[in-house]
Amino acid sequence: MKKVLLALTALAAFTGSASAADLAARPYTKAPAPVAPAYNWTGFYIFGGAGGGLWAADSNVQTFPGAPLALTRDQRLGGSGWFGTVGIGYDWQFAGRWVAGIFGDGQFGDIRGSLSDPFFGIEGREKLETSYAAGVRVGYLVAPNVLSYVNGGYSGSEWSGTNMSTLAPGGGPTLATTGSFQRNGWFIGGGVENNLDIFGITAPGWFMKTEYRSAFYDRISLPETAVATGLPTGAAVTFKPWVQTISTSLVYRFNWSGAPIQAKY
Repeated sequence: MKKVLLALTALAAFTGSASAADLAARPYTKAPAPVAPAYNWTGFYIFGGAGGGLWAADSNVQTFPGAPLALTRDQRLGGSGWFGTVGIGYDWQFAGRWVAGIFGDGQFGDIRGSLSDPFFGIEGREKLETSYAAGVRVGYLVAPNVLSYVNGGYSGSEWSGTNMSTLAPGGGPTLATTGSFQRNGWFIGGGVENNLDIFGITAPGWFMKTEYRSAFYDRISLPETAVATGLPTGAAVTFKPWVQTISTSLVYRFNWSGAPIQAKY
C-alpha cells in the first residue's frame, strides 16, 4: 500500500511541474522595424509659380553707324519687378539618392528699369517682358522626399523698346526711341524641391520648389531714332544685361510613388 501511495505522489508532482512549465510566460520577441518609405522620382512633371527679379546692365553711348567709338564711359543700369513662370520637365533617379533631369520653362512679367543716354541727356523705360530657358539639373536627395539641386543651360529674353525724354526734372516729350530686341545667353542656378505630405496632409504627387537663377546675355547696340525727324540720331546705346530671379512654384509629378509601406507586426 505504501508503494502505491509513493507512486501516486511522484506522478502528481511530475504532472504539476509539466503543467507549470506550459503556463510559463513566453519569451519577449522584438517587433520588426518599420519599412522605410519607397520614393521614386523618375518621371514627368509640370509646374507653375511666381517670383521676383532684378536686372543690371553695363551700357555706354556709341556713334552709329560707323566705327564703334564710345561717346561715354560704361555705366551700370538696373531694374526690378515680378513675374509668373510655367514649365515642364523629366527626372531620372539613379544610384540610390541621385536625380538628374531635363526641363524647359518660361517667365512672363514686368521687370523694368531705365535706359539712358547721358551724352544727349535723355532716358526711357526698359522692360524685360519674357524670358525662357531649356536646361539640365542634377540633385541629391537630402531626405527621401526632399531634393537639393543645381541647374544650368540656355536662356533667351525679350525686351521692350523705349521712349526717351529729357533727364531734367519733370521730364518732357519723347525726343528719341529705341526698338524692342531679343537676347540669347546662358543661366546657372539651384534650389530645393520637397513633397507636400506634411503636417498630416496627404497630397500625392504634389511638391513645392524654390529656385534661384542667374542669367547672362550678350551685348547689343540699340540705335536711337529722333522723333522729330524719324531719322537716326547718329548714336546708339549699348546694353549688356544680367538677370537674377528667385521663384516659388507648385509641382505635380505624374507617376509619383512615395507612399510609406506600413510595417506588419
